Amino acid sequence: MTAPEAPAEIPDRSASDLTPATPEDAAAVAAPGVHDAEIDRLFGAGGPLGGAVGSYRPRHAQTEMAKAIATAIAGQGTLIAEAGTGTGKTFAYLVPALLWGGKTIVSTGTKTLQDQLFNRDIPTVRKALHAPVSVALLKGRSNYVCHFHLERTLQNGRLTAREDVGYLREISRFVKSTSSGDKAELTKVPETASVWNLVTSTRDTCFGAECQYYQDCFVMKARKEAQQADVVVVNHHLFFADVALKDTGIAELLPSANTVIFDEAHQLPDTATLFFGETISTSQILELCRDVLAEGLSHARDGADWARLVAPVERAARDLRLAFSEDSVRLALNQIAPSSTFFPALDTLKDCMDDMIAVLEKQAERAETIEQCRDRANELLRQLENWGTPEELEKIQAEAAAKAAKPAEAKRAESGDEQQEPSGQKPFYVLWVEAFQSSLQLHRTPLSIAPIFNKQREGTPRSWIFTSATLAVKKDFNHYAAQMGLWNAPAQSWPSPFNYGEQGILYVPQNLPQPNSFEYTDAVIDAALPIIEAAGGRCFFLCTTLRAVNRAAERLRAEFEARGHAFPLFVQGEAGRTELLDRFRAAGNGVLIGSQSFWEGVDVRGDALSLVIIDKLPFSPPDDPVLAARISEMEKQGLNGFVHHQLPAAIINLKQGAGRLIRDEGDRGVLMICDPRIITKNYGRRIWQSLPPFKRTREQEVVQAFFREQDARRAAAAGEGAGPEQH
Repeated sequence: MTAPEAPAEIPDRSASDLTPATPEDAAAVAAPGVHDAEIDRLFGAGGPLGGAVGSYRPRHAQTEMAKAIATAIAGQGTLIAEAGTGTGKTFAYLVPALLWGGKTIVSTGTKTLQDQLFNRDIPTVRKALHAPVSVALLKGRSNYVCHFHLERTLQNGRLTAREDVGYLREISRFVKSTSSGDKAELTKVPETASVWNLVTSTRDTCFGAECQYYQDCFVMKARKEAQQADVVVVNHHLFFADVALKDTGIAELLPSANTVIFDEAHQLPDTATLFFGETISTSQILELCRDVLAEGLSHARDGADWARLVAPVERAARDLRLAFSEDSVRLALNQIAPSSTFFPALDTLKDCMDDMIAVLEKQAERAETIEQCRDRANELLRQLENWGTPEELEKIQAEAAAKAAKPAEAKRAESGDEQQEPSGQKPFYVLWVEAFQSSLQLHRTPLSIAPIFNKQREGTPRSWIFTSATLAVKKDFNHYAAQMGLWNAPAQSWPSPFNYGEQGILYVPQNLPQPNSFEYTDAVIDAALPIIEAAGGRCFFLCTTLRAVNRAAERLRAEFEARGHAFPLFVQGEAGRTELLDRFRAAGNGVLIGSQSFWEGVDVRGDALSLVIIDKLPFSPPDDPVLAARISEMEKQGLNGFVHHQLPAAIINLKQGAGRLIRDEGDRGVLMICDPRIITKNYGRRIWQSLPPFKRTREQEVVQAFFREQDARRAAAAGEGAGPEQH
C-alpha cells in the first residue's frame, strides 16, 4: 500500500500528558509507594528472586515497573505499561499480582504463552516468594477432549483421514490417564489434526448438565478449578469470546476478580474486534442444511419431506454467493450496487430459513440433535436479520443511536456533567462481504471496540493492567488508549536494558523503487542477497503479503542453488509455525520467510538469528472496508485518518517485527528495512524514532563489515573452546 502523504508536523502527546481517567485511577496515582520498599527487597541483588532464578540480575526498569503495577493494584486503578524487550515484564507483574492482587486473571496473547506462564513462570515466582496461592489454567472448550463426542466417534468411525485412526486410538488412551483432558498434553497427536474436531465440543453441540458424562467433563472441571483458584491463566481469545458469547467460564470468574492483567496487550484491539463482531458464511448455512437432513431422516423421518425442506435454503445460499462473479472480493455494504442480485438473494435466504425453522420448531421435541439444529438456524437467521440495504440499516442505526442517547443524556443531566463522551464512542458497525471461491462471508464489525469494552469494565472496582513491549509510538500512548477506550488512563514506558547501539545496526538500502511498483519484491531480494550471504543465512525475511512470501521463496531457492549456498530455506505454509521455528533453530544457518504470524511471539536467541529483513512498512491494505469506515468516521471528526490511525498502527506492528532481532544481552544483528519511505517521507522520522536506538546506515559495506566482525568473534570463541585443557 502507498500511504498518503502526512502533514509535515505531527503532534506528539507523550505519556506524561495523560491524566487519571477515573477516581480509582486517580487514587492509584495519588498513593504511590505502598509496596515500594518490599519490591526493592524482592527484586534486589540479595532478594529471593535471585535465589530462585539462576540467571537473574536486578534491572532498574523491571523494579520500577513492578512498583507501578503494585500501586495500580493498591488503588484499584488502570495502568498501561510498555516495557522494552528484556525488561522482564512477566516477573514485574507476577510478583505484585501473587502478593497483593487478590483474585487475579492473567490473559496472554497465545495458548503457547499461556502454557509457559502456567507451567514455568508462575511456579518459579510462587516458589521464590513462598506465596500460598492456587493457580488454574483455563482454555476454550475446543482444547478439552469431550467424553460424549469421543464415544460417539469411536462408535460410528466416520474419519476423514487415514492417520486419524491412529490418532483416535491415542486420544482414547489419553482420556484414561489424563486429569485435565487438555489436548496440549498429548503431543503424539498434532494440534492441527482433523480428528480433534470430532472429539471436542462446541457451544452448539454441548448438552451441558443433561450430558451423561457431565460429572467427568473436563471443561466443567477446568471451570470449577478456575472458580476456586487465586490466579487464573487465560488467553485473549478466551477472554473476549466469553464477553461476546458467555461461553468460557470467565463470565462467572470476572465478578469475583480483583485484578485483570493483559500481557501482549497490543493484540487486544484486533482480538476484541473479532469477537465483538459477527461473521456468518454460506458454508455455515450449507453445513446446517446437511445436519438438518441427516438428523431429520434419523429421528423424524415422517415429520417432513426433509430433502425438499432444505433444498430451497441450499439454493438461496448458493445464489447469494453467485451475486459476486469474482473469486476474491472484499466490499463494504455501501459499495455493493443497489441493482446487485445480492439484496434480493439475501431476502430469499431469510424467507427460506424462516420456512425451515417453522418445521424444526414442530419436530424439535423428537430429538436433542434436531433441537440443536433449530437453535443454530435461529441464531443464523438472527445474524442475517442484521443485513439489508444501506438505507434500511441506516434507519435502524439512527433509531438505535437515538435510543442509546436518551439514558446517557439523562445520566449527564442527573450528574450535572455537560461533558460529551470522547469521540469514537458510538457502537456502530461496519457491514462488509468477503467472497471466496466457494463461499461468501458476511461480516459485521464494530467501528470501535471502545464503548463495548468500557461497558465490560464497569461495575465492581478492580485493577486493570495492560502490558506489552509495543503499545506506544515514541512514548505516545494515545492511539492505543483510544482503541481500547482507556481515555487518559495512566501510562508509563520503561526502556529495554539492551545496548542497541552496540548490539545492532538499522540498515535502509539505497536506490530501491517505490513499494507499489511492479518490480519491488525482486528489487528487495536483489538488495537482500548480499546481506544474507554476509550473515551466513541466520535470517528472518518478514513480508507484508503472502504473495511476497511466495515470490521471495521462489527467488531465494533458485539463487541459493545457483550460488552454491547451503542455507536451509523455511517457508511459512510448508509446515506449522512451531515446527518451522524448531527446524530453523536447529539448522543454525537457516533463512525463514514468513508473513504476519512470524512478526510477533517468536523468540530465537543467539547466533541462529542475526538478520531480520522487513520488505515493507506494514500499513493495512487499502481495500480493507473496516479501515476505510474508521478513517471516514475520524475525518468527520476533523482528525487525519493517516496520522491518527494508519501510521501509529503500522509503527506498533513494525516494532513487533523489529523486536525479533535482539532477544538477549549477547545477541548481535542487523535490522534491514527495505521500504524507502522511512527515509523519503516526512513521517519516516517518526517511524525510526519509535524503533530501538540502533546505529543507522545506508551503506551495504558497513553491514558486511559488521558481519565479518561477528564471524571473527565466533571463530575466536570457538578457538578458545578448543584450546588445551587447563589443569
